[in-house]
Amino acid sequence: MLAALGERISAVFRTTAPDPFVIAVLLTGVTFLAALAFTDSSAGDLVSAWSSPTDGIWKFLGFAMQMCLILVTGHALAASKPIAGALGRLAALPKSGKQGAALVAFVAATLGTLNWGLGLIAGALLARDVGRSLASRSIPHHYPVLVAAGYVGLMTWHGGFSGTAPLKVSTDAQIADVLPAGVSLEAIPIDQTILSPMNLVITGGLIAIATVLFPLLMPASGRAASLPEPDSVKTSEHDKPLIPRLLEDTPIINWLLVLLIGAWAIGYYFPGGDAPSGLRSLTPNTVNLTMLMLGLLLHSSPRSYITAVEDGARGCAGIIIQFPLYAGIMGMMHTSGLTAQIAGAVSENATENSLPVFTCLSAGLINLFVPSGGGQWGVQGPIVVESAIAAGVPLPKAVMALAYGDQLTNMLQPFWALPLLAITRSRARDIVGYTAVVMLAGLAWVLLGLWTF
Repeated sequence: MLAALGERISAVFRTTAPDPFVIAVLLTGVTFLAALAFTDSSAGDLVSAWSSPTDGIWKFLGFAMQMCLILVTGHALAASKPIAGALGRLAALPKSGKQGAALVAFVAATLGTLNWGLGLIAGALLARDVGRSLASRSIPHHYPVLVAAGYVGLMTWHGGFSGTAPLKVSTDAQIADVLPAGVSLEAIPIDQTILSPMNLVITGGLIAIATVLFPLLMPASGRAASLPEPDSVKTSEHDKPLIPRLLEDTPIINWLLVLLIGAWAIGYYFPGGDAPSGLRSLTPNTVNLTMLMLGLLLHSSPRSYITAVEDGARGCAGIIIQFPLYAGIMGMMHTSGLTAQIAGAVSENATENSLPVFTCLSAGLINLFVPSGGGQWGVQGPIVVESAIAAGVPLPKAVMALAYGDQLTNMLQPFWALPLLAITRSRARDIVGYTAVVMLAGLAWVLLGLWTF
């Protein structure tokens, strides 16, 4: 019954939601018309705000690169032989379809808190390998449930160490990089957001919910779906000259860069004395540098690492083309005063308890149309900050409320599932019904947590 409910919900979005790029263009037009109608800005003012090199369409260029690197470094780490091998060994453990679903959900959700790119790709690889393992042993299972479980890391990622909103408020430089000029916000260290008791309880609960619910969604009389064949093994270029072969096909170059980054990492994470560890002030840049180091360390050669990066870069197309549009939207909203109007309306009708709940629900709705945590933070972040200040809500809680809403409706919005669907050779409509059910349970847990803490 639960699976049928989820399928009906997802069917609405499958038949009505256009491509995310189309949505970004439409939102640009809606924002332009709204600012023209409800503020004193002229059309010329809005065009200038949209095209501004500092607060308009080009504001997110550095931010977009950070998000691309989170995806490709996570992908490259998951595709390394040690990680892929470990996932393969895990895949042989389940003795039933339900055990397989629980394993995939737990691993994907947990790794998603470390890095959303890692959780997404590792979840896809594990779902595929568990399906193959169960099929080879003639163990009944329903493959789409395994694939859906592999996607659940996108329901926990924003409460983890690659979460855009908490990382983008962790230092003054990160705040200035995204929020418009004039929006006042002191840096919020991650021990007040990602490592706060509220987030540890809520995110831990989401991992538990996914681990429990996906086995229950596995049909009692499971069936093996058509599975992709194992990837063909690429042969090395034996005729390559000695020097290029030493530089490209051995780990020498990888180790040189690992040593350099490792020297930085020791000083950053273990500074010694009374200096705080950099773990308390993680940013997208430091997360990406750490993931780069780990990926290089686990790949056997520069050629292997670059191949994995090239594969992961295919998922960056949406980030590259949509982030400028989100930045333009933010520029028009802030310059025209539309952001302040919305924030004022929200704060006037919300209390300290209800504002985080409303922020979470509205963030979930916006994520269906702006399917990017980074893009959404750019558009909605200023509203959240200003309304929280006006309503007297602690800013760390308001930031995490937005983060939770954004991640939850990823289970309905398959934009980020494209790499997973390619690896598992599945279709979005095959999995969204199952992820929708888990999303509803997760939403109830998150709202309870926001109201309680």
